Amino acid sequence: MGTSIHAATTMGAVSLTVRDLARSLEFYQHNLGFKLHRQEGKQAQLGAGDADLLILNENPAAPPLRRGQTGLYHFAVLTPSRVALAQSLQRLAETQTPIQGFADHNVSEAIYLADPDGNGIEIYRDRPRGEWEYDNGKIKMATDPIDLDGILAELNGQNLSWTGLHPDTVIGHVHLHVSDIKSAEAFYCGVLGFDLMLRYGPSASFVSAGGYHHHLGLNTWAGVGASPPPPDSIGLIWYAVVLPDQEALDEVVTRVKVAGAPIKAHADGFLVHDPSQNGILLKT
Repeated sequence: MGTSIHAATTMGAVSLTVRDLARSLEFYQHNLGFKLHRQEGKQAQLGAGDADLLILNENPAAPPLRRGQTGLYHFAVLTPSRVALAQSLQRLAETQTPIQGFADHNVSEAIYLADPDGNGIEIYRDRPRGEWEYDNGKIKMATDPIDLDGILAELNGQNLSWTGLHPDTVIGHVHLHVSDIKSAEAFYCGVLGFDLMLRYGPSASFVSAGGYHHHLGLNTWAGVGASPPPPDSIGLIWYAVVLPDQEALDEVVTRVKVAGAPIKAHADGFLVHDPSQNGILLKT
């Protein structure tokens, strides 16, 4: 049994609790350009191409997000090109969607916002891997001002009407509030088998498979020792880690069981929780 997660591992759907499904569907479809795949009762699945990227679960009585708790910092929607990012930026402006910030991370260019329930969202595009920089084997990332004019200039001379998110859009990464960095690294690297790509001081770490800049961000910005929210709260239920085949999935599941972490069978794979009680769906 290997100790590293398969290099072709990617991120899958993110499952969230929201308070008002109709309100959330309007936001994700109208403002962000997701397409509704299915809706049944209080649950809806949305995507950009064929795959589900977002699963919304309505609970009108769900407690609101509170500071000082573990859970979702943001999920990140990866567009396939700078032009696609520019289209999303233009759409956010057209719909007067509040923006929380922008950043050039060296490896990527990102827009930050939140949904009506306060769930954090990043929309970004990657620079080509050949442009990424490293320092002693660790990826170099930063938080620098973004070139908004340069991004919007990608649309010059192009007659591109808004038809929603590009079908090649995926979930690129998930960034989590955790209670302790050391135990989070031990779980995500030592048990699941992700590679540590970067430590951002003592309060954040970034891990990935296959040399990506990060599939998961882990931070203690909600406070060291932060407690998990009540299980029925607004926010993250689980996010999916997608293995390329059954053998790769079985290896990870075996490591989880050997580590003594609780794991449950799920209709689409196996559900496990990290030490901060963030839910992870392991699947193919």
